Amino acid sequence: MSTTHDIVDTAVAAGSFGTLVAAVTAAGLVDTLKSEGPFTVFAPSDEAFAKLPAGTVEDLVKPENKDKLTAILTLHVMAGKVMAGDVVGHKLTPASVNGEALHVDGTDGVTVNGAHVVTADIECTNGVIHVIDTVLLPTG
Repeated sequence: MSTTHDIVDTAVAAGSFGTLVAAVTAAGLVDTLKSEGPFTVFAPSDEAFAKLPAGTVEDLVKPENKDKLTAILTLHVMAGKVMAGDVVGHKLTPASVNGEALHVDGTDGVTVNGAHVVTADIECTNGVIHVIDTVLLPTG
């Protein structure tokens, strides 16, 4: 890609984040993720969402579940731009945007709360996307 886009437009253009983009839209987070940032987004692929029990995504995008959906999605976002090289060899517990600590382990590949980063360092105008293979769920 010769032109860098914001996080939302990058996810749309990639074509493998349809579920994530639909969820972000349902939660009303598009404007936030298009804002200046910078943000680090751990973006579950469509395959990651497909691992959830049948009907989960359809249930979460209903208007009455917006708060729960927002809590899940904001768990995937950190303030600031953190590249994979910043965590290699380290174990960190940065706060997500929803306030819950993330457990980032860069000692054997990179995992976030047990989800593996399968593609790292997709640069955006307002941050970076790291693709993960599992949807993160809040513990609270």
